[in-house]
Amino acid sequence: MGRYTDDSRERVRDAVDFAELVGARTELRQAGPRRMTGLCPFHEERTPSFGIDPVEKLYHCFGCGAGGDVFKFVMETEGLDFARALESLAERAGLELERDAEDPRDAERRQRRQRLLAVLERTAAYYVRLLWESAEAGAAREYLAGRGLEEATLREFRVGWSSAAWDRVLVASRRAGYTEAELTTAGLVMRRRDGPGGYDRFRGRIMFPLADERGRVLGFGARALGDGQGAKYLNTAESDVFHKGRILYGADLARAAAAKAGRVVLVEGYTDVIALRQAGIPEAVCSMGTALTDAQVDALKRLAPRVLLCQDPDTAGQEAVAKGTDAIRTFNAARAGDRLDVQVVRLPAGRDPAEVVLHDGAAAVRRLLEGAVPLPRYEVDRALESADLSTPSGRDDALRVAARVIARLEAGILRDDLIRRVADRLQMTEAVTREALRNAGRYGSGDRDGGRPARPRAVAPPHVRTSVDMREETERAFLARCIAVKEAGRTQLEAMDVDRSFGNELTRRAAHYLVEHLEHPGQSLPAGADDLARLIAELVIRAGDLAADPGALQVERLQLDKLRVERSIAAARSAGEPVTALAVERQRIQEQISHLLV
Repeated sequence: MGRYTDDSRERVRDAVDFAELVGARTELRQAGPRRMTGLCPFHEERTPSFGIDPVEKLYHCFGCGAGGDVFKFVMETEGLDFARALESLAERAGLELERDAEDPRDAERRQRRQRLLAVLERTAAYYVRLLWESAEAGAAREYLAGRGLEEATLREFRVGWSSAAWDRVLVASRRAGYTEAELTTAGLVMRRRDGPGGYDRFRGRIMFPLADERGRVLGFGARALGDGQGAKYLNTAESDVFHKGRILYGADLARAAAAKAGRVVLVEGYTDVIALRQAGIPEAVCSMGTALTDAQVDALKRLAPRVLLCQDPDTAGQEAVAKGTDAIRTFNAARAGDRLDVQVVRLPAGRDPAEVVLHDGAAAVRRLLEGAVPLPRYEVDRALESADLSTPSGRDDALRVAARVIARLEAGILRDDLIRRVADRLQMTEAVTREALRNAGRYGSGDRDGGRPARPRAVAPPHVRTSVDMREETERAFLARCIAVKEAGRTQLEAMDVDRSFGNELTRRAAHYLVEHLEHPGQSLPAGADDLARLIAELVIRAGDLAADPGALQVERLQLDKLRVERSIAAARSAGEPVTALAVERQRIQEQISHLLV
């Protein structure tokens, strides 16, 4: 695939409101003319150690070390590669990207896909117009209103209606220049079995556009209203464009809210998502009634670190919870340190989320969400509720299930609480319950996160700063001062021998970069040079806390010179050469530093 031009990349960078982009993930406060701070969106913390420069569009966390530019931020928070992050930002800014020379076959594939996406967008708009303007959609409007869904919210989700006629989409799309082959590939038209030509796949149904995280329509979910229409729900067939197992319905609209709330609410149906957004809970998505796939779990993690499973309380809904948690456990087993936190919402019997909103109001739904319980608690409660505790075999069944759940947990408050719950329900002492759990299911050493044995967590030794660390810190401090005092910093950088002055390879690269880009360090960062980008981001954020003090810059420059001389002394001693002249030079530099610090 041909890459995008550097000019395109810089136009996108200039167009992005970085404070708004990051502010969707964490609350920011002004900490200076060129500095904003907040809790880091990349690790748990209580005291802010994360900062951004909204002008240079760089970020750095002094707690976990995450950092980079606007493109890296989108890559890390949304799980995209560089090209897709650039495309996503360009789309948000309404900019057209230009490509360098592209392989003709890649260009043809890209253009073919763009035409398919365009006809899907066009058709979605047509369905919306039919829902609100056509007489035949009257029953659909009544049904949606009966579910408590308002027109404004339905328009947000681009809910529509497909005509009962056989070829409305086919004829209109042909007239717009699309071929029947394109319409078939897009999943809008079916070929006739008994002759040439085709007909509309969706007819006489409520249409729910299924979009990717960028809001591009990839297919449709279609709900029948009457009998005799075949399946109640009909989806676009799998194709090069549409893959149901990769989509979370509503993710494009939920993304900002989920990032802000730190959670995503997973429900079962389209109308549940719409009803929750209307009720002031916009971080809702659904997996369209199927078991969660690995791709959907990954998409959930990109939205937020915590997921509330809010499935229907019927048998099918509980089975969906079980299948979903299996997929999440598999995901978590492969992502130590970056796991998805799962909680379960217990809905009233016989009601889905949309019905709770309709009959009990938005406040009732919020209370249910606030009462979500950790997944292990839900699983133990289900085991105790579903077993016949009046019989020995039923009690043994409950113990076996509870043991498997509790075995996954490390020692702590939750595990002790679950043991007490089991003891209370089975009317056993806590000590006897612990022993029974051990015998029933490998208690204390069982499968954690998807069937793998628990392993003790490695504890990292405390980091002791060495003289090497301090030398690198001195080099970083000097470069940060150069950014804080740009005119004097430029003079210092241009006058020095960078290769001799910097002992650390990364800070040396940063110094060479700043010689050319000191005025705007965030621009023109080379793609793929993540270590350099992180360091430049750190230096810019540090500079935002520094006063524009040329004297302090001179002190840092002398400290750098002192380190250079000390490296020369160490090299001379290793070679058995005299160091007297070098020692005199080091003393002279130290006296200059002392004089400036007085």
